[in-house]
Amino acid sequence: MFQISVQRVTAAENNNNNNNKNNMSHQAANGVPCRGKVLTVDNMNPRVKKVEYAVRGPVVQRAVQIEKELREGVKKPFTEVIKANIGDAHAMGQKPITFFRQVLAMCSYPELLKDNMFPEDAKQRARRILEACGGHSIGAYSASQGIECIRQDVARYIEKRDGGIASNPDNIYLSTGASDAIVTILKLLVRGEGCDRTGVMISIPQYPLYSAAITDLGAVQVHYYLDEANCWSLDVAELRRALNAARQHCNPRVLCIINPGNPTGQVQSRQCIEDVIRFVKEEHLFLMADEVYQDNVYAEGCKFQSFKKVLFEMGPEYSSTVEMASFHSTSKCYMGECGFRGGYMEVINMDPEVKAQLTKLVSVRLCPPVSGQALMDLVVNPPQPDEPSYTTFMKERTAVLAELAEKARLTEQILNTVPGITCNPVQGAMYSFPRITLPQKAIDKAKEAGHIPDMFYCMKLLEEEGICLVPGSGFGQREGTFHFRMTILPPTEKLKVLLQRLRDFHQRFTQEFS
Repeated sequence: MFQISVQRVTAAENNNNNNNKNNMSHQAANGVPCRGKVLTVDNMNPRVKKVEYAVRGPVVQRAVQIEKELREGVKKPFTEVIKANIGDAHAMGQKPITFFRQVLAMCSYPELLKDNMFPEDAKQRARRILEACGGHSIGAYSASQGIECIRQDVARYIEKRDGGIASNPDNIYLSTGASDAIVTILKLLVRGEGCDRTGVMISIPQYPLYSAAITDLGAVQVHYYLDEANCWSLDVAELRRALNAARQHCNPRVLCIINPGNPTGQVQSRQCIEDVIRFVKEEHLFLMADEVYQDNVYAEGCKFQSFKKVLFEMGPEYSSTVEMASFHSTSKCYMGECGFRGGYMEVINMDPEVKAQLTKLVSVRLCPPVSGQALMDLVVNPPQPDEPSYTTFMKERTAVLAELAEKARLTEQILNTVPGITCNPVQGAMYSFPRITLPQKAIDKAKEAGHIPDMFYCMKLLEEEGICLVPGSGFGQREGTFHFRMTILPPTEKLKVLLQRLRDFHQRFTQEFS
């Protein structure tokens, strides 16, 4: 006992001496000794250091630097950086929907309600929203679950979308975009240590929000691969393979599906959705359905069907037992209003005691942005055929979706003319995820420099052509394959320029390393 105590004292003295030396080495400008930082990269949360988010990763960071260099007059082989790395429609030039902005303007500055320039239906929406706000101001906090009349509108929207299947406003939670709600549900599900740690099944390729949140929460990523040869379809046999393998080292509890897909742009068939629902019931898994691109369907023969709709049409055996959360957002579809951070989730068959915990958890962050809630209300309760704003609204909505459909077709068509690039049809969402064939010399050179090969490719593309894409490795891909993700959001003429430059670069890159 004595020896142990002496050893502890000696060790403590040595540590103190080392700390004193370290602290004394930090001298302030006036000669007064400074203590080291309380928080350093060595003693910070290790999970945070492991989090990666490719959509805003090294290529994007370099793109921002290049934009600054161009503004400062540095000569480049191009005059602007074309960013196709992120699904930010308005940043790419898409115009906002008039009706939405009119109502939001009046909600922000109610004096505008007196102005005759705004149509009466827009004024009615603004008044209704303001009357539901504390002090009749969107600057006031709302209920943590969201403004009640907006949750009622969301429920009515879901009922109409799903052909009359009932939706309870008490099961609706408004959120700060869909991302906030997704992370909140994952927080409820994650538990355990070692082999009992929660496993979260995510597709490969996947949207990096999922891998980042799973890492941050200390859960286990369970990868299932989409079938690139069949337009990125989902195969239940692959789900079962991934599940059985994961059960050797963790406790898989939840399956995440993105439909329409990001980054792969596929739209799940009715049969696929039914197969997934049967799978989660058989394997006793929670289902998370990310449906933020539900209006973005372009390919002939494809149709968006919500998981909830299919679940209830499969009958009580499934609709009364399968636990599910589905998500929607104001950021995608024809709206593209990313900055307002509006969204919602609907929970199905959640245990009442767990639901009480969910309500407690969302109350910690007080409430979602009320301006985002107001926008979500307009998305689910747009102008009706007998209202004055209807014609303009439908014209703008139709034009946005038609242009996206044309750009989806154009992207697939042009990329498939390039030797060494293969692009599946962009059935929906806002992205293509082409496969690129890289010469072995390029792969070797990238590895020599400590780079992943498709990162090397995308960085070289940025430096030579001013095009900002995201390497496929940031989303996950089968070993030995390489991809990139690009949005179809740039204006049509700029998208054509991007695709032409990309075609020229790929041919030049292939020749350089052949």
